[in-house]
Amino acid sequence: MDGVYKRGDIWYVDYYVDGKRKRERVGTSKRQAEEVLAKHKVAIVENKYFDIRDREKVTFDELAKDYLELHSKLNKKPRVAKRDEGLIKNLSVDFSGKYLNEITPLMIERYKERRSRERKPATVNRELACLKHMFNKAIAWDKYWDNPVRKVRLFKENNQRKVYLEMEQIPRLVDACSPHLKPIVTIAVFTGMRKSEILNLQWKYVDLVHGIIYLLDTKNNERREVLMNDIVKKALQEIPKHKGSPYVFCHKDGKPYLNVRKSFDAALEKCGIINFHFHDLRHTFASQLVMMGVDIRTVQELMGHKTIEMTLRYSHLSQPHKQAAVDDLCKNVVTIWSQTAKSEEVSKDTEDSNSLQNKQLHK
Repeated sequence: MDGVYKRGDIWYVDYYVDGKRKRERVGTSKRQAEEVLAKHKVAIVENKYFDIRDREKVTFDELAKDYLELHSKLNKKPRVAKRDEGLIKNLSVDFSGKYLNEITPLMIERYKERRSRERKPATVNRELACLKHMFNKAIAWDKYWDNPVRKVRLFKENNQRKVYLEMEQIPRLVDACSPHLKPIVTIAVFTGMRKSEILNLQWKYVDLVHGIIYLLDTKNNERREVLMNDIVKKALQEIPKHKGSPYVFCHKDGKPYLNVRKSFDAALEKCGIINFHFHDLRHTFASQLVMMGVDIRTVQELMGHKTIEMTLRYSHLSQPHKQAAVDDLCKNVVTIWSQTAKSEEVSKDTEDSNSLQNKQLHK
């Protein structure tokens, strides 16, 4: 008789196909074993049993290899595909060697708990999101039929960090930068460009005549035009061009800078700015614009945000500007009222004077 049974911590299913007895190791979940057995029964009735058995033999490692080769490297930017490799490497610690049907929601919850003791919630969420997408691709490729990550809740993230430089801190930081870093920081704080966009910038996309930087390889995969002010133009004009390299910021061998973290941290320490990241220069650009009274829609376009919601995170900074606008309205209205009242008084005095003169003439 068909059924499920347990040996140690592992559940198995026991069933018959064409008169032959089949026993199959499922995992630590009785519920999953019951689901597998029910699925087999349906498949046997519909003559699809052997197709499903083939899909059950897929391992995490096989799926990971296909995911990287057939999805990440083909459809994503190199740096994003490289990031996927890192995410999968972390996932492999718990899931390598496992068949897909052995990876249960409980197993994923245990992975989530373990990683939460080692990394921030956002990092764990990125790993779980990668695992979820891997299962989605497995379903799309007809390698598997279910996605256990759907039953696992992600951590709540705090994305409200919006640190920015005060106006007087900007020149202090720029002056504290080493020569190679100074134009990089200047461009970041006066254009809002991301670090990767700056470090990968090539001269052919810099139009100093019209004051435009053309970005073709952006985070949103959308072409963007960045406007330069005089400070940015001057910073770029003073950078010596490397004869054998197309990059604006590069080493003596012509290869672009991969990172500037050490020199940036040194500059921060030199000018006494703490708890500040390079990406906060982008926040500085947006924050200062909003505090100057620039409208949110314009800030959105300058930042290259895909949705207005992303820019609205800075809207609270416009409160003093809004208050000033309301106060100005009040002053203007009060002034008009005052002028109107004086005008009415003058008019009334004139009428009274004319009336008095007319009475005296009639006498």
